[in-house]
Amino acid sequence: MKRVLFALFAAAVISTPAMADQALATSKNCMACHAVDKKLVGPSFKDIAKKYDKSAADMLATKIIKGGSGAWGPVPMPANPQVSDADAKKLVAWILAQK
Repeated sequence: MKRVLFALFAAAVISTPAMADQALATSKNCMACHAVDKKLVGPSFKDIAKKYDKSAADMLATKIIKGGSGAWGPVPMPANPQVSDADAKKLVAWILAQK
């Protein structure tokens, strides 16, 4: 019984950060153009994680805030100035963990 309770508790603790960061992505309107595992207007978060590693984290956080174009085709990434630097970094860490 203790093992079952521990396993359930561990699963809840482990999945909470992932859910929290997906909630952040939803609250910042990222999910309007992106999905975790399929292309919408923009690439999936899994595809972004495959293309970039942690060394690109600062560049990606800047792209979230300032926007960009050309990396994934002709559709530009709009600027999101309402996203703080700290939130952009949280989002990037979550996106890069989607491998």
